[in-house]
Amino acid sequence: MKIVDLSKPIKYNKSDPWFMRVKIKHKPHKKAKWLIRILGLPFRLFPKNFDGWADDTIQKMGVHSTTHIDAPWHYSPTTNGKKSKTIDEIPLDWCYGKGLVIDMKHKEDFDPITVTDIEHFLTKNKLKIKPGMIVLIKTGRDKYNGTKDFHKIGTGMSAQATEWLIDQGIKVMGIDSWGWDLPLPYMMKKAKETGNSELFWEAHLVGQHKEYCHMEQLVNLDALPYTGFNVAVFPLKIVGASAAPARVVAMFEE
Repeated sequence: MKIVDLSKPIKYNKSDPWFMRVKIKHKPHKKAKWLIRILGLPFRLFPKNFDGWADDTIQKMGVHSTTHIDAPWHYSPTTNGKKSKTIDEIPLDWCYGKGLVIDMKHKEDFDPITVTDIEHFLTKNKLKIKPGMIVLIKTGRDKYNGTKDFHKIGTGMSAQATEWLIDQGIKVMGIDSWGWDLPLPYMMKKAKETGNSELFWEAHLVGQHKEYCHMEQLVNLDALPYTGFNVAVFPLKIVGASAAPARVVAMFEE
């Protein structure tokens, strides 16, 4: 079996936009020796060759800072009139299933992915979407992940395409861009230019009336076939959270 890691490494990167930067403090082994001494164990009773244990503290990391899965609570406090699920309330059976890659690398920056785009890709490649699949949208923009302009470029899903996937029985979907929608700065700019409030965050807001989850900042989708693999995307169980980092992996027989 081959396992492909679809998750971004979690580490400090000064080139990340300020709102994405993580800060981790790595504590060396020797500090633990002094902690144990303070707690009452004399040095003479330490095991031979005991250097202490390493430890690490995440000092700063937003739940949307790296590869993560968004819960319905992120999009809206209610879904179709009922309280939206937070990340700890997501059924785990949503988070494992047969995967399908939809290749949208040809899409230009700021050109939204439409239902027609997806249907054309499926027809051309003789693929079918089945309920319960985990659908991965490949844009190729993961090559900019870790750069200061990552959140400013790329394509993204339209509201109609998002709703269409949900209507096919898809509960979890993901993308290798910074966000599920078109880039946030672009959406803000177009909304201000046109005065049209419906242009902002349109794909996310499908979650106001149809329940689904999406992943953002996936990597390595080029390493996958279009079909014939399984995906696991289990989020950290953070109570009440709108999202959580996840180690997303694909598995298939070589």
